[in-house]
Amino acid sequence: MKISIITVVYNRERTIERAIQSVLSQSYPDIEYIIVDGLSKDSTMSVVQQYKDRIHTIVSEKDKGMYDALNKGIQLASGDVIGILHADDEFASTDVVEKIAAQFSHHSQPDAVYGDVGFVREEAPDKIVRYYSSAIFKPSLIEWGFIPAHTTFFCYKKYFEQYGGYRTDLQIAADFDLLARFIRKHNIKTNYIPEMLVKMNLGGKSTNGISSTIRINKELKQVLKEQQLSSSYFKLYARYFIKIQEYWKRGK
Repeated sequence: MKISIITVVYNRERTIERAIQSVLSQSYPDIEYIIVDGLSKDSTMSVVQQYKDRIHTIVSEKDKGMYDALNKGIQLASGDVIGILHADDEFASTDVVEKIAAQFSHHSQPDAVYGDVGFVREEAPDKIVRYYSSAIFKPSLIEWGFIPAHTTFFCYKKYFEQYGGYRTDLQIAADFDLLARFIRKHNIKTNYIPEMLVKMNLGGKSTNGISSTIRINKELKQVLKEQQLSSSYFKLYARYFIKIQEYWKRGK
C-alpha cells in the first residue's frame, strides 16, 4: 500500500529541513513524498532542493493559501492513503508511518486512522509543552468543536475524491470542516492509535492568540450550521476547559 505524505510550505527555512528529514527517515518503504511551496521568498526552496532526489514531487507556485496548497498536493498524490505533515512539524519516531499502515491492514478495516500530538516550541523541539490526546474523541463531540488531531489524520484518497477536499473560503477551520464531513456526515470508519504520532510547533493558525481563537470559533459555528449540526458558542468555548488538561499531560 502506497502512502502519500504532503507538506505545504511558505517561508519556513528554519523548520522545513526537520520536516523533510522526518519523512525521509521513516521505516515504511512505500512512501510518496510531495512538497507544495507557495513561492517562498526566503531560502526554503534551497533547502528543499537539497533533497530533490528523494522527494517524488516538488511544486513551487503561487497559491491561495495553505488549504489551496493542500488540495493541489492531494490532486498530485498517487498513493492509496493520504496524510499531511506541516512544514513546522515532524513525526514523533521513525516508525510512525509503519504503524499507520498496519492499521489499514487491521481486521477492522478502517477508512482512516489518527493518533495524538505533542506540542513543542521551535527552539526546544524535544520538550513537549502540551499534549493533545485524541482518545476522548467520538463523532458526537464534533458539535462541541472537537476533532481528532488533524495532522495525524491519514485517510484513503478515494474519500477526498468522493467527499471533496479542503475549503479555501475558510481561514482556519477547513481542517475541522473536512473531518466533520468525513466522520460525522459520511460516517467513515476510523481507528485510533493511542500514542503520539506527530510533534507540532506551537504558534500555528489555530493556536496563535486571542484573535485566532475568536476567528476559529466563528468559523466552527459556520461549519456546524452549514452541516446542519447543533451547536452554540457556549459549547465551542466550553471545550477550552478540557484543553487546559493538555498542559498537565505534557510529560506523557
